[in-house]
Amino acid sequence: MNEQHYFLLKVLLAVLVLLVIAYQLTAPKKGSKPEKLSVTEPRWVRWVLIGVAMSFILLFLVLPLAAVFTEALRKGLEAYWQGLHEPDAWAAIKLTLLTAVIAVPLNLVFGVAAAWCIAKYEFKGKAFLTTLIDLPFSISPVVAGLMYVLVFGANGWMGAWLAEHDIKIIFAVPGIVLATVFVTFPFIARELIPLMQAQGNDEEQAAIVLGASGWQTFWYVTLPNIKWGLLYGVILCNARAMGEFGAVSVVSGHIRGQTNTIPLHVEILYNEYQSVAAFAAASLLALLALVTLVIKTYAEWKHEQQVQAAANMPPERPSH
Repeated sequence: MNEQHYFLLKVLLAVLVLLVIAYQLTAPKKGSKPEKLSVTEPRWVRWVLIGVAMSFILLFLVLPLAAVFTEALRKGLEAYWQGLHEPDAWAAIKLTLLTAVIAVPLNLVFGVAAAWCIAKYEFKGKAFLTTLIDLPFSISPVVAGLMYVLVFGANGWMGAWLAEHDIKIIFAVPGIVLATVFVTFPFIARELIPLMQAQGNDEEQAAIVLGASGWQTFWYVTLPNIKWGLLYGVILCNARAMGEFGAVSVVSGHIRGQTNTIPLHVEILYNEYQSVAAFAAASLLALLALVTLVIKTYAEWKHEQQVQAAANMPPERPSH
């Protein structure tokens, strides 16, 4: 076995260790009694299903992830850092971070407002608004990018007016931000809507009766109840914003050092047979995926702990 194979085994071992640590963090306590599940299948059927699932995860998730880091470090750390320190790579990293910094807060505000409106109120057009929120899930990102080109491009509906006022959206940073906002805005809203609907309006109405303002009700009552779901939605939104390729590819123009995000930079390097530099940039997105997975697992675990603690609290005694 050569050094590349040894490094691949090390990466696989590190991934397995992370999975074991994540399981230990989220596993039930020793004193707790696990719920009994009614299982009618024979033991060998369960083991076969578990083996198939684990084989699928190893073949289609763990191995490709390990291959990214293996190829990125194939020529050593020096070549890896050199690929990341190129001016075009730094420009792509900065643009990706800038896009995420703008798109995620915008979607945070929109997602909370839309979820609050849909979950807490009844009004005409509520079903239509919910359908509009799901629209980016049903439209190809490439089609979403083409829509912005048709509206803001040089030959688009607003192209002449934008050219007269020297405003550039397509093939510039504003177009990248708009496309990213479009493809990522359902994540936070879709995470919060079922959570808020399940919680109901009782606590908010009690706070209003006691004299709390709308902002106080949201800050001290609603937000603590949705904080872990909100964190989960922000994590997913940020991961999609930094890894978006299709819509950004259409509106960016692929101008090196100016309008290339990390995914577009990886594509260009790979097409130019610069595999080490391409996988070095791709490893940043892979690290983002791992960090997202860890934070997501922790957020889900904290949310479950909070729900269990609330369920185990003794009922309040009425005061005489």
